[in-house]
Parts: sequence; structure tokens; C-alpha cells
Amino acid sequence: MIIKNEIPILEYDDASKEVIVPDHEMDGIELPEKCLFAFLGEVVHRYAGDNNAEIVKELITVSHNIRVYVLHEENEDICLVQSPIGSASATQVLDTLVSSGCKKVIAVGSCGVLAEIPENAFLVPTKALRAEGTSYHYLPPSRYIELDEEPLEAIESSFARHGLPFTTCTTWTTDGFFRETKDMVKYRLEEGCSVVEMECSALAACCRKRGAKFGQFLFTADSLANVHEYDARDFGTDSHEKALLLGLDILREYK
Repeated sequence: MIIKNEIPILEYDDASKEVIVPDHEMDGIELPEKCLFAFLGEVVHRYAGDNNAEIVKELITVSHNIRVYVLHEENEDICLVQSPIGSASATQVLDTLVSSGCKKVIAVGSCGVLAEIPENAFLVPTKALRAEGTSYHYLPPSRYIELDEEPLEAIESSFARHGLPFTTCTTWTTDGFFRETKDMVKYRLEEGCSVVEMECSALAACCRKRGAKFGQFLFTADSLANVHEYDARDFGTDSHEKALLLGLDILREYK
């Protein structure tokens, strides 16, 4: 049945089937159980090329094609995809992957900081504020979504194994990059959000709806900590390769 509301984004259909199924473009391709869903740019394609990853599918969009790589490793295969930015487009891709077999998903990407946190620091979200629209099509309305325990433990275990410092956090997921207003930044900080990004809550909701496990780790990029003067810094570029390798390590050890 449809849960109706005067506000359209708060309406939710909890039962009927989709008209367009998410794996309709995949031609029956069955993907590996483990997936690294990366917001890391060219380092993903470079790593895939250097390690003889197989391109099992290209998802065609009007702006660019999205390569679905499979890394054939000694003990198992791992799916590797460079995601588009933003909750709606990223979730559309992830839904396709999950519906084609990916059931253990680790996402990695950058975030903006709301508090005084240095660039290239690692953070692990334990919950995400749902200030985007996409998650409301996958789960009933709620203010937050808690991230899954199993991938969270796998992420934290990998950081500990490598002796890498990290901080757990609550993240603010938003659709409106240019609507992170000065007062809203202060408000989000007051309610416990220390970072902001554009996908986490939507990706977590998608995975929960489809029966997959989802975890994410972030590295700090730009800073909104001083609401009077935005600081782009170097957008966390120095963390891209390290984050990719760390994400793959997490998946290799994720049981």
C-alpha cells in the first residue's frame, strides 16, 4: 500500500513492484558478492587497468558510461565501480549492482568537515542524517539511518590492522551542495553531525531495501568549519589511492 502524505517526498510505497527493475540493463550478468563503490575518480580506472580487471558491463548514461569492473583475485572476485556524484545517480547505479549480486558493499569517498578536522583524516559513519530525497523512495521516513554493524566492524578491523587512526561520526547527507547555508551548518553541527557528503544515507537505504549490507568510510576534503570563509583545501586528493587500497583490503578480510 502507499503511505500517503501531503508532502510528496514523505509518501512511500511499501509493497508494489517497480515498473523498471534495477538489473534490466545487466543482461543476466551475476556480479561478485563483494563490491567497492568508490568516489575516487581516475585512480579507480588506473588501478583496474594495472590489475587486469575485467570490464563486465558498461552502464550507458547521457553524460558518460560507467564501467563495472571485476577484479579476479586469488581467492575471490571483487566488483569495483567508480560512482557518479549525488544520491540519486549513485543510488541508481548501486541498486543495479546489488540487484545483480553485490551483497557486501563498502563505499569510500570524501566529505566536507563541519568541525575543525584536518584534511585527509579518516572517518567512519555509524549513522547518516537523511537530508536527501532518494532514501525516501527506499525506506519509510526517518531522521537518521543507522549503518550496518557487520561492514562497520570490517572497516574498523582493517584500520586497526594497519594502525591507521580514524574517528566514528554522524554524517549529514544532502542533495544541495550550494544550500549548505551558514545557519544550517551550525544547526547540523549542534545536532551531532561532524561531516557532510551527498550519498551515504541514500546508499544505505538502498542496500537495506534490497537485502545487502552497507558500510562506508570517508576522508576529509574541504572545510565548512569557518562559516564565514569556505576552504576548499585540496579536496582530499592525497587520500585517493590510499583509500582505494584500504577499501579493497577491507573487502578481502570481510567475512
